[in-house]
Amino acid sequence: MAYLTQPNYVKYACSCGLLKPITKMYFCRHCLKLRCGYCVCHEVDSHYCSNCLENLPSAEARLKKYRCANCYDCPHCFHTLSIRATSVTRNSEDGSKTASKLYYLACFFCRWTSRDVGIPDQASATGRWPERENENSETIASLIEYFKVLALKERIDKEKIFHTPRRNFSHFSKLGMTAALVRKRSGLPSLPLGRDADLTSLPTIVPSVASETVEPLPAEMFTTAPDLTKVTTLSQRFSQPDIQPELTSEMWPIHKHLFIKRSQRCRECEHNVYKPEYNPISIRFKIQLAAFYHIPEITLLSIGELKAGVPSEIVVRLCNPTQHLTSVDFRPLPSAMEEDLLWERQVQLCEERERKDSQRTSLTPGSLNTSLGSSLTLPASLTRQLTLYEPPRRVRLDVSSSVQLPSCGIVLPPRDDAAEYDDSAEKHNFQDDPEVVVWRKSNKAAVKFSITPDKTLASNEEVKCGFVLGYGYVNTMAALEGHKEPQRVELQVKVLLSLGTVVSDE
Repeated sequence: MAYLTQPNYVKYACSCGLLKPITKMYFCRHCLKLRCGYCVCHEVDSHYCSNCLENLPSAEARLKKYRCANCYDCPHCFHTLSIRATSVTRNSEDGSKTASKLYYLACFFCRWTSRDVGIPDQASATGRWPERENENSETIASLIEYFKVLALKERIDKEKIFHTPRRNFSHFSKLGMTAALVRKRSGLPSLPLGRDADLTSLPTIVPSVASETVEPLPAEMFTTAPDLTKVTTLSQRFSQPDIQPELTSEMWPIHKHLFIKRSQRCRECEHNVYKPEYNPISIRFKIQLAAFYHIPEITLLSIGELKAGVPSEIVVRLCNPTQHLTSVDFRPLPSAMEEDLLWERQVQLCEERERKDSQRTSLTPGSLNTSLGSSLTLPASLTRQLTLYEPPRRVRLDVSSSVQLPSCGIVLPPRDDAAEYDDSAEKHNFQDDPEVVVWRKSNKAAVKFSITPDKTLASNEEVKCGFVLGYGYVNTMAALEGHKEPQRVELQVKVLLSLGTVVSDE
């Protein structure tokens, strides 16, 4: 709960240059780099309703306009509507009375019901509730169809410019070419349009005609006082853009929006860093590479009194979340010149990797063209896709204090869930410097070091310090790829601490 209620005092530098808390970052086990929400690709896995937990395919969800057909939201307060039943006595033909139930929608929060707008009660709880017809639905549908055909025609005209029709080839099945590619190479559009499709003539639409006449205001506007409780708010109108009711008596139940389950993929190596279960009931994840599962977590424990130019002590807690023993060391931030040299070196490495990847990819279609003849040229879509290398960015940490870091490294034992409740199970004997390591418990250690705010800082100005955190990481993916043992690598990440404001001398 501390991550949700407190500000972000500790921020880590992402590979793209942004500063994010560890709870909003991912760790790619293939690239061995930190990734934030802007460094990953977001893919929609499934659509589901949060009320009835119905799972819908993407095509069906698109047809239903990404709304649930059985669940409704209150048009007044936007809470989920519930189905209420009421008993009704009816007279049968033989004169006897039979009891039956009728159902209506009700909101348990604001007491709004479907009877307030004149919606009749239904005999079945799972039956379809009546929908309010939109007067402009036919016009909107015709416009959508018109622009779909227009966009398809422009796409086909553009493809004809770059792809001239060639002679048909008889080895399409041997090469594994798709039907869309076969249609493109034969001069046909890449999308099948059906027998009756005609792109030469666009569907006719009736243009809108402007009118100079304005509808007069009703007489009640001048004779009666307006009742603002019966007028809808902007949020209530925007929730139903097809109707936009002006009065509360015109508000109808709103179909509940569908939720999505999404997976996130690294932009550089295209491996998943976050993938949930397909079942909407399940809250587990198939892949969850959150950063706080792989990187040592830093938490501020205590901060001394901050005065400009006066040294102060702070205590931070280090936590090892992995199942392997790791070592942590603190390093000063690189200077501006070192940062520029490092950035230029990373740019050169990125350009070399892109050049090698493009050369390796260009050999595949060339060798196939030589063996098959010059009449067939494989497009780039049939070859291996190029890896998206991100250009490196400079990470600028705006620090306003100097920090005296400990010179010795700190060893953190692996995570043990049972050790938190059993102190006798700890058998580690580390030779720690008492001036650096304040206390230890399980996989956690408290480290003390001093900082000195800049003398130029005025009262109530924020004090920030930064350093480079070096840590050892055991790459378990190397064991899966064929190596006998997991490979241990040394990584580092830049950390920025927000310590508070400067206290005045008074």
